Amino acid sequence: MLRSGAARLRTLGARRGGAGKPGPAQRWFSSEKLIPKDRSLPNPSWSKELRLLFEQFMKKCEDGSWTHMPSYMYKNTLNGKLPSKQMSQAQLFTRSFEEGLGFEYVMFYNDAENRTVCFFQGGPYLQGAPGFLHGGAISTMIDATLGTSAMIAMGIVMTANLNITFKRPIPLGSAVVINSQVDKIEGRKVFVSCNVRSADEKTLHSEATSLFIKLEPGKSLT
Repeated sequence: MLRSGAARLRTLGARRGGAGKPGPAQRWFSSEKLIPKDRSLPNPSWSKELRLLFEQFMKKCEDGSWTHMPSYMYKNTLNGKLPSKQMSQAQLFTRSFEEGLGFEYVMFYNDAENRTVCFFQGGPYLQGAPGFLHGGAISTMIDATLGTSAMIAMGIVMTANLNITFKRPIPLGSAVVINSQVDKIEGRKVFVSCNVRSADEKTLHSEATSLFIKLEPGKSLT
């Protein structure tokens, strides 16, 4: 899965003194139309657990050790194989639901430790077995979090391999913590791993490892 991270890379560039100097990754996605509402901020659907985790890490951002990553809904105007009318409706999957119905999440990263943490709450449209989150929904968030770690380390990347071990099902509507880190980099390859735990970190829900490949700017994906 392609890590479409233009907005995140713009944020990183600004925080690292690169504002106004877009690099290759930013130019790749210059056709993205952002809808300027930060979807990573609390809304009425957020549980007490999710709000508390958000507040705890926002405090950690004050000393510069962690950075909050804004997240926006965007519409992609790049050419695809769908009719143009349908392509005009294409948007980021994890931000395509109304508030509270699908993916509610926020990410923070620690540059010095090559770590990304995602706090995630799944809404009612993500149900699998009755009362529990669908395995594909948590897989999506695992891929997104691992991909963010790889993107911060290397720029635009694509998922080459994703291995997930499911330990315990996640109750629908509960908040979980996805802890990811970059394990090693070999040329254009980025190896990343993560675990998914309950908000109190007492329950291990999933573990995953993944390989991402850095893409060359301007090179066709097909």
